[in-house]
Amino acid sequence: MAHKVLDDLFHDTLKDIYYAERRILKALPRMARAAQSDRLREAFETHRDETETHVERLQQVFEVIGKPARGKTCPAIDGIIEEGDEVMAAFKGAPALDAGLIAAAQAVEHYEIARYGTLRQWARQLGLKEAAALLDQTLEEESTTDELLTGIAESEANQEAVEPA
Repeated sequence: MAHKVLDDLFHDTLKDIYYAERRILKALPRMARAAQSDRLREAFETHRDETETHVERLQQVFEVIGKPARGKTCPAIDGIIEEGDEVMAAFKGAPALDAGLIAAAQAVEHYEIARYGTLRQWARQLGLKEAAALLDQTLEEESTTDELLTGIAESEANQEAVEPA
């Protein structure tokens, strides 16, 4: 087995999140169309625009490490997105749809938060200050989106999902 070091792991994980962000870009418009709440629809549309910026930042990180911006298949994000698609199909038009969409979106956000947090720390360890700063920006935006989704869930989606007595 080849001698693998943190630099190799950083690059491999960077390819993973690059693939994930690009898959998320394709999923967010479907989620926005499915959302019943205007507030949730707008949140998905805004996050799609942010995700485009996340992809651009990742391309900058690839430049910093002198590697081409390429993704590698990420079964984790594929599975999370597939679960979201299942929720959209199973709950279409139902009172619980938006709550399910938020849950699916937060699964994506939590995956991204874990990846970006790890990558930022590794970038710092490797002395990649510019990469760490770029990754930190995205980590902050992902955390803000997660908090926004929680707010929408608590203020409207979860309440609307409860069947009236």
